[in-house]
Amino acid sequence: MKNRLLTLTLSVAISGLSYGQFSGQIQTTMGGGGAAQGATAGAIATLLGPVSDASQKRTMEWESFAGSPYTNNDYKPAELFYKDEKVGPVYYRYNALNEEIEIKESPVQEGLRGLSRDKNIILKVEGNPMRFMTFIDKEGKTLNGYLTQLVDGKNFDLYKRTRVKFTEGSKSSNSFVKDTPGRFSQFEEYYIQKTGVDRIDELVPKKGKLYNQMDSDQKAGLKAFIKENDLDLDNDKDLMSIILYMDRNAS
Repeated sequence: MKNRLLTLTLSVAISGLSYGQFSGQIQTTMGGGGAAQGATAGAIATLLGPVSDASQKRTMEWESFAGSPYTNNDYKPAELFYKDEKVGPVYYRYNALNEEIEIKESPVQEGLRGLSRDKNIILKVEGNPMRFMTFIDKEGKTLNGYLTQLVDGKNFDLYKRTRVKFTEGSKSSNSFVKDTPGRFSQFEEYYIQKTGVDRIDELVPKKGKLYNQMDSDQKAGLKAFIKENDLDLDNDKDLMSIILYMDRNAS
């Protein structure tokens, strides 16, 4: 039961989806006002990949559990790119449990389609690029998944990863105690990349870990900056401010 639940996905019909490999230029008729709907649809079709096959996973409504496998249950607007070329506007939601991006061309579109895990595909969410990347976690494991870039610096890049974990519920031992429902828990990880280093490493948001990223003659300045501004390393904006400071002052 636990193994089936860990691969839980929303039950959907995936028949009739267009899958394909991308090659060459994306043909669109985009002008200053954005892509025409038909052209955008054709370009998007080349970037689609399979959403988790419902026939290979247990069909179950995730709404019956606490929390959600999605970072947002509703579809949110974003801009879809292939490399540096804009494909067009889409609506998306991210299933962080299965690491799948589901997209629509409009919020009312029927059916479900998933983006291919192609590292050249970029989804810009509120201006921040989100893409499928390779990175190394704090345990030294090389992983693949979706990262959102928070800082694009000269010396340091900062990324954020949103993860969802499912914990199986349990039945109560007697009628006086309620059952414990299964729960989706969401948490964040941060990753950093130094210019000239061909790897992205998890950055545990601890002061000591940050100081180790700086040369010895820069550590005192970083400590003072964090203290003077009373910065919280668990806060996105504060951590971004710290990385931007590090980026400006790196030798």
